[in-house]
Amino acid sequence: MQMKRTSIYIAAALAGWMNISSVNATPVAATPAVAASMERKSILDAVRHEIKQLHGLQVVFVVRQLKIANNWAWLHALPQSRDGKNRYEDIVALLRKHDGRWEIMEIPCTEEDNPDCLDAPDFFKRLQQRIKGIPPEILPL
Repeated sequence: MQMKRTSIYIAAALAGWMNISSVNATPVAATPAVAASMERKSILDAVRHEIKQLHGLQVVFVVRQLKIANNWAWLHALPQSRDGKNRYEDIVALLRKHDGRWEIMEIPCTEEDNPDCLDAPDFFKRLQQRIKGIPPEILPL
């Protein structure tokens, strides 16, 4: 009996670790588990390139949230200089993989009290109306 219970716990832990759900057929947004995963690197490289183009900065990221589903990704990261001495404003980005490359679809503004920015109560609803096909499971609650 103890062996069977242990096996169930191990199976449950592995299913959670692998982000698998056999009970629910709804797609699950995955977060790349390994910091050096190629998908994660490709997404961060796309955003890093955009920051370089817009601001001339070379940055590394502390990732707060990264969710991926159906060739879409939602990223919230804290950019900083390579040596960690300079920290920059948070970046939030919606990306889509097209022809094998991650492309930025939107970098929402983060100004407080601006009805068109990320903190607006209906921001995500309007985002999904403007950009079709975003899997709702990648968006923050």
